[in-house]
Amino acid sequence: MMNLKKSWSKSNDNYKMKYFNKKNFKTISKLIQKRGLIFLLVFLMIVSSFLSGILFEKVTALRESESIDITQTAENNGELVKLQNKVIKDKYVFKIKWADLGKRMVEDGVIDKVKLAQAVVGGDDLPKDLNKYFEGEEKQIELNQENAQFWVDVLWGLGLANKNKILEEGEMMAEGDASGFASTGGWTLGTNEDAMNYYSKYSYIPLSEKQQKVVEEIAGSIYRPCCGNSTAFPDCNHGMAMLGLIELMVSQGKSKGEIYKTALAFNTYWFPQTYLDAALYLQKNGKDYEKISSKELLSENFSSTMGSQTISEEAGGVQWPALGSGGSCGA
Repeated sequence: MMNLKKSWSKSNDNYKMKYFNKKNFKTISKLIQKRGLIFLLVFLMIVSSFLSGILFEKVTALRESESIDITQTAENNGELVKLQNKVIKDKYVFKIKWADLGKRMVEDGVIDKVKLAQAVVGGDDLPKDLNKYFEGEEKQIELNQENAQFWVDVLWGLGLANKNKILEEGEMMAEGDASGFASTGGWTLGTNEDAMNYYSKYSYIPLSEKQQKVVEEIAGSIYRPCCGNSTAFPDCNHGMAMLGLIELMVSQGKSKGEIYKTALAFNTYWFPQTYLDAALYLQKNGKDYEKISSKELLSENFSSTMGSQTISEEAGGVQWPALGSGGSCGA
């Protein structure tokens, strides 16, 4: 009997415990369900506040970064403008006697003034400031950004037609025929479009043997980035134009230093990107562009195709303010 009571008592206690647990579980579940929504809302508010703080910090940092970038860009542009003004001048006036060369080239058919005007200004007539080089006895040459293409074309005609050993015995005739180069096949500004009718034909600029050697020396040391060759191999318009300029200056007794400085001025207008990049490259390496000799800047290291490309890459591919495109190798 006693064991039975104990067994019943134990069973009863188990029942009470199960009932209690079940009842309390339901109560607790209800409580959690009611308060769970509150906990969830509080949790979401905390997360939202945290994320909002991060977003605010990111936006603030981005605005500050943009502000810094704009300031730095403005400062960089200001520095580039200063450097650009150092390299490219408003104009040059060279004491080079042009005399009646323009008039003689027109008379010989080397230059057709209407074709030249159409190529340079898009009309049939040259403006007065350019036409004067075909009328009188001009004692100087003015060079600026506006007439740089005019001088490429006119000097091209001069270099092409003036009789010189460089054209007759140099690399232009290495294959026995010079008609296939850009400087010859591309010349369309004469009355006859076959440039070989004018090639090394006229003695516009007579030179002594000594002067000829100086021309060859200087021509061999001046490069251009469009084709990569020196002026001693004038296979494009810029090379032929430079040859004409060198011949003209040597014939008038100009010093080598003056000739290199003048040649650099012309090349700078014809290939502005090349020399602006060179100036920036030199500045980055602690050197002043204006203190580098014109001869060095015109050398293969700076002015040949490969040299100028290497310098440009090391300068960082800068977009220069208000920079026009360089000249092409055609009329």
